[in-house]
Amino acid sequence: MSDLPQMPFQRRHKLDVPPTYRELREHAPITRVRTPVGDEVWLVTGYEDVRRMFADDRLGRSHPDPASAARVSGSVMLGGPMGEFDTEKQEHQRMRKLLAPAFSARRMKALSGHVQELVGGLLDEMARNAPPLDLHEHLSFPLPVLVICELLGVPFEDRHLFRALSDGMAITTDPAASSAAMEKFSAYILELVEHKRRHPSEDVLSDLAGMDADDTEIARLGAGLLFAGHETTLNRIDYGVVFLLSDLAQRDALAADPSLAPAAVEEILRMTSPSDHGLPRYAKTDIQYGEVTIRAGEAVVLIPSAANRDEGVFDDPDVFDIRRETSEPHVAFGYGQHYCIGANLARVELTEVFRALFQRFPTMELAVPVEELRTRTDRLTGGLLEVPVTW
Repeated sequence: MSDLPQMPFQRRHKLDVPPTYRELREHAPITRVRTPVGDEVWLVTGYEDVRRMFADDRLGRSHPDPASAARVSGSVMLGGPMGEFDTEKQEHQRMRKLLAPAFSARRMKALSGHVQELVGGLLDEMARNAPPLDLHEHLSFPLPVLVICELLGVPFEDRHLFRALSDGMAITTDPAASSAAMEKFSAYILELVEHKRRHPSEDVLSDLAGMDADDTEIARLGAGLLFAGHETTLNRIDYGVVFLLSDLAQRDALAADPSLAPAAVEEILRMTSPSDHGLPRYAKTDIQYGEVTIRAGEAVVLIPSAANRDEGVFDDPDVFDIRRETSEPHVAFGYGQHYCIGANLARVELTEVFRALFQRFPTMELAVPVEELRTRTDRLTGGLLEVPVTW
């Protein structure tokens, strides 16, 4: 089986997904590949297959024998199995029920005014600097960190600490370093949780502090929320800006009509592909998908970014179009019971950014060619190291 396709696949352009995804989808939409660590998994690249597998409770994040499970990478977050095999479904439902009120659409809508203020303040700070400047450091990173810190009850002044720990957890090439960062991150969260038990307030960590669960579980959940709450959104801001500054007619359209922002955000979510890592799942029993049989314990890797470029679902799927009309939603936030609980929060942040950014800086352009933008290739979430802009 040494001739299996080898992940990660090469891209032709920083804003595209690897063309191998399309080739595999055309000939074998559920196919065996080899991961970067050398393990064999089933790779899923088609839109309908990805949605179906997100919703299939015969697939999960846990494995009955984690030590023998196939891995995608060395990342402690998404490199391999996670959770207890016998209780995964019940624990997943319990956690979602606990966290749902904090991330509800109603609460996020109420938060939008405050996010608008935060965006305005960051844009004011940008305007006080002479261009060029790094939008990644001045907007993409601080905004989601400010928001998730307030929501969770994490001190904003600790941002450089948990940024370093997040970066460590996301390492895909060094399992020991990734695990060590997770342990430090969990210990940091546990200190905050213990403080919340003595001094509770209106935030998610206070909610977690009062739940009936083991401290290790609470700390890891809090670390995961803090990690996901800023890493994924900052990547979407970065890439959204690059997409729009690669097509100045669409930048100008958004500047002229900020009501296009919600549709632009959905297109940014559909098109953005900062990482090719994929989402691992493990079969709890033998599963038949068409002519493919996935055996119990085998790994399945879902690639939402490939599904979002499925030519059978989206017209001209590789074309960025903020006026795109489609009857099918993207799967950037997952699907079914695994739909991202933070989706409403991300949409609020992204909408406020892209409603305001080009109103304030209508002549903004990239200060370097797209080809010169540097990417993170050894981290779970991928992403850009900087986004130099001028105006």
